[in-house]
Amino acid sequence: MLRIRNLDVAYGPVTVLRRVSLHVNKGEVVAIVGANGAGKTTLLKTITGLVRPRAGEIALEGQDVVRTSTEQTVAMGCSLVPEGRQVFASMSVRDNLLMGAHVQYRRGKKDEVAADLQRVYGLFPVLEKRRDQFAGTLSGGEQQMLAMGRALMARPSLLMLDEPSMGLAPLVMRDIFATVSRVASEGCTVLLVEQNARSALKIADRGYVLETGRIVLQGTAEELLANQDVQRAYLGRDVNEEQEGRP
Repeated sequence: MLRIRNLDVAYGPVTVLRRVSLHVNKGEVVAIVGANGAGKTTLLKTITGLVRPRAGEIALEGQDVVRTSTEQTVAMGCSLVPEGRQVFASMSVRDNLLMGAHVQYRRGKKDEVAADLQRVYGLFPVLEKRRDQFAGTLSGGEQQMLAMGRALMARPSLLMLDEPSMGLAPLVMRDIFATVSRVASEGCTVLLVEQNARSALKIADRGYVLETGRIVLQGTAEELLANQDVQRAYLGRDVNEEQEGRP
């Protein structure tokens, strides 16, 4: 589905990603975890064409997308739920969702757009209740649901999410991750970027740890959750201390 090899990205003289290589197989949920400033958002922006790499390869469904426009990448089946939601605050919830369907409209698939809208309302019933409300008046959790719904309106084969739990209450965060799992179970491949390593790895098949622009660890979700370095750095506990019964 997605394959990246030796990706280098810089903003002027500052290198942000260094020889990053990873892959996402069809049907997987893959998590990328790391601290703020690790380069996670830059990685997603580079995949979607919002940032151009200095070197490296990006292939989506076997096609090189390094020089592909963002619009073309979306049309190829890759949708991004951006960090911070970025909903259109002065537009209604329904119109925000329909903005996500512009590729389908251009293809003349109006009937499918109507069906997709109902599917999104099924995933997020609160959005149907608030369909005529301005997006800017929604709560943070509702705006995250709206951003996810908007991305799903493009019928992506690869859904990428950038820090979906940011600023959300624990119960809302739980519901968001449950919806990600449901979308994946229905056949959508997911690349999930998250600082909340525990929540991300609990729903992932595999994961990568990104530190200061480099992939430093990779493995199955279970392996990373059990890894002592991951435990210390991202899960807030030390394996040895737990085993010895120390606080």
